[in-house]
Amino acid sequence: MTVQAVADLLYDAHATRRPIDPLSKTPGLELSVADAYQVQLINVERRLKTGRRIVGCKVGLTSVAMQRMLGVDQPDFGHILDDMVLHNGGRCATNDLIAPRVEPEIAFVLARALNGPGVTRADVLAATEYVTPALEIIDTRIKDWKIALVDTIADNASSARIVLGDQKTSPRDCDLRLVGMILEKNGQLTETGAGAAALGHPAEAVAWLVNKLGEFGQQVAAGSIVMPGALCRAIEVAAGDSVTATYDRLGSVQVSFV
Repeated sequence: MTVQAVADLLYDAHATRRPIDPLSKTPGLELSVADAYQVQLINVERRLKTGRRIVGCKVGLTSVAMQRMLGVDQPDFGHILDDMVLHNGGRCATNDLIAPRVEPEIAFVLARALNGPGVTRADVLAATEYVTPALEIIDTRIKDWKIALVDTIADNASSARIVLGDQKTSPRDCDLRLVGMILEKNGQLTETGAGAAALGHPAEAVAWLVNKLGEFGQQVAAGSIVMPGALCRAIEVAAGDSVTATYDRLGSVQVSFV
């Protein structure tokens, strides 16, 4: 099976909301990490041709909890398109998704572009306009979340939607490693976490992204939203659920599922 054929399978699964068998378990298909990123980019380009815009990037699998949850040992990245962004307090239609889960993050918005290689945490902090509380709604086009690293990479890092908070804070005003977070579902505490869960510091995850994109000749543009990874495990959601993440010093963010 060609890279294009794999991209076609995933694109159709996204359009029809009918999940496919794991690519990593398909007999005769030897999909490398490089192949998986090629699949991702093919489908991102397809969506750009329909009028969508790239507004940022996401880093996935930066926490030990998420790596253990999905059985992988390294981060990955995906692209955020304009139709994936929801406003704080907004609603997410579950019938547009397959098996949604939610994870809390600290989103970065860049004041200037960053180019790898060699970008450091300090470079990221200097280039960031503000950080804001965020939720990422992840989803998979692979049956039952039975994913290996190449599955999630090819599937745009299992991305679906993001929700950004209203409060904007300079990352130089606090130590993001120490920012605590509580995650509530339907008013009940479900998870806790802190900024250090994302590669030790959320800005480290952003630096990883910039340097990884540099390998592909890409940069992270000024104004980009960057989601640097989860602060705890992802929780399952369904229609009727409401999820709120509250962060020390950064404010809160909420989304309802319909």
